[in-house]
Amino acid sequence: MKLLLTSVFGPFGVDDRYGRRLNVMELFHNQVTREQGLFSLRINHPSFGLYLIAENLETPTAVLDFPSIDRFTKEVKKGYDFIGISSIVANFCKVKKMVEIIRELSPRTKIIIGGHCTSIPNIENLIDSDYFSSGEGISWFRRLLGEDVNKPVRHPAIYSTLNRSVMGVPQPATAGVIVPGLGCVNACSFCATTHHFQKKYIGYLNTGKELYETLREIEGKLGCDEFFVMDENFLKNLPRAQELLALMERDNKYFYLGVFSSAETVAACGVEFMAKLGIDFVWIGVESKRSSYAKTKGIDLKSLIHDLREHGIQVLGSAILFLDHHTRENIQEDIDFTIDLQTDFVQFMELGPLPGTALYKEYDAAGRILANVPFEDWHGQDKIWFSHPNFSRSETHDYLRDAFRQDYERQGPSLLRLADTSLRGYRTMKYHEDPRLHGMQSRLASRCKALRMLFRASKTFSENSKTIEMVAYLEDQYGKEFGPMSMTECLLSMAVQIFAWKEKKFSLLEGKMRQPPTCYAQYRMPTGIRLPIISSLFRKKQLGSPPVS
Repeated sequence: MKLLLTSVFGPFGVDDRYGRRLNVMELFHNQVTREQGLFSLRINHPSFGLYLIAENLETPTAVLDFPSIDRFTKEVKKGYDFIGISSIVANFCKVKKMVEIIRELSPRTKIIIGGHCTSIPNIENLIDSDYFSSGEGISWFRRLLGEDVNKPVRHPAIYSTLNRSVMGVPQPATAGVIVPGLGCVNACSFCATTHHFQKKYIGYLNTGKELYETLREIEGKLGCDEFFVMDENFLKNLPRAQELLALMERDNKYFYLGVFSSAETVAACGVEFMAKLGIDFVWIGVESKRSSYAKTKGIDLKSLIHDLREHGIQVLGSAILFLDHHTRENIQEDIDFTIDLQTDFVQFMELGPLPGTALYKEYDAAGRILANVPFEDWHGQDKIWFSHPNFSRSETHDYLRDAFRQDYERQGPSLLRLADTSLRGYRTMKYHEDPRLHGMQSRLASRCKALRMLFRASKTFSENSKTIEMVAYLEDQYGKEFGPMSMTECLLSMAVQIFAWKEKKFSLLEGKMRQPPTCYAQYRMPTGIRLPIISSLFRKKQLGSPPVS
């Protein structure tokens, strides 16, 4: 018996019968730095869940990530007993096409649809699938395949990013990904993840010891000490985080973590605790100045974010536009509120009542979901798909784009904000009395020196006065802290300018859409190699894992 797990096919970020140009398969370029042009971070992320499920089955399994339709068709012809397709709502048409291909080429194959697409009302009558997997995937597949549901969860060794570049300069994969658990108990009404896991937290690594041992194991396979923690609110389980820190302090070990969190959790943990734990990136939902969400009530967000950045912790603040209280007169107040928090990164998302959420049920009952808007447009970066009391659907795109432009013009590029945060953190740690925090200065110094290579190109390709102002300030402050640039650093800065010119020509002037590479991995196949072994081999070529086919 053989199983194929696959994501939907590309190309992505193009207008065709299956998708939309503004539904880009890049998290940052799609919904964070999307209007920053050459300064936008260009990163693809693997479909982590597919590899996590594959690692934890006994059945021979292959993972196909970001295939073309031809590559997917070729794989179907190999003859799998089961094929599982994971998808979000906006990729509904791609899922439907893939099911049609399977039915035509391999009629005996059982088809499984997973991911947020399964929450679409009446989905069982819209797509000809044998099974719909909703919620936690490992136990669901173990039950389907007759395997032991209670076996411990093993963690795959995979990198968190691939195909990464900064101002056109290719970047090696340096960070792994770890999934301590799924879901969030905060249960915000709009959150698809919360409702996908029934407002519960499903833990895989429930103690600091389990987490520490897994981090050490993946470090041994990938050779990295950086990790993105795929957990909706990692610090919510404070005893686990405290135990993890105690073990790292015991062994004088540093791991550097990027996390999702909520403002109330960050405030409860304390910024200094987070810095000691090695957290150097945090994604916080700030939502709205008039937020009704408990996670931000009574918290001085601006002060909290300032303190995080002073400790070298990058902050991404996420805000929602087109809440019911928004009008043409007051929406600017929320845009100003979000920008004035002075985070390194800003995400503006349109309110999106996605199937399965409490928000969707509320709007659907009120007749506010627009039935004539196809699922391809349900991605939150173009136009809303519900009726709003104060905005027409056609104008929401312009308001959203303008919010991103305002952030860029008033705060400058996120890359330069990150350079500022890194310098501030370095200065804090350099003179800190706590030995663990003082020990982080070398990492922050390395990050500063790498970001310094971007200053000359930033000045050359600047698009607004704020960028020029920031470069002048940073060049002065970096010079005071690190002295003049060496000959090698000057040459590297010139090289960045060349890469930046090529990137500007390719992606901006020619308008070509960057695509993620197709990735393929085999688990327990008779002639295949397990992914962790392949990951180690490919790391030397800086391709990251999973292996690129």
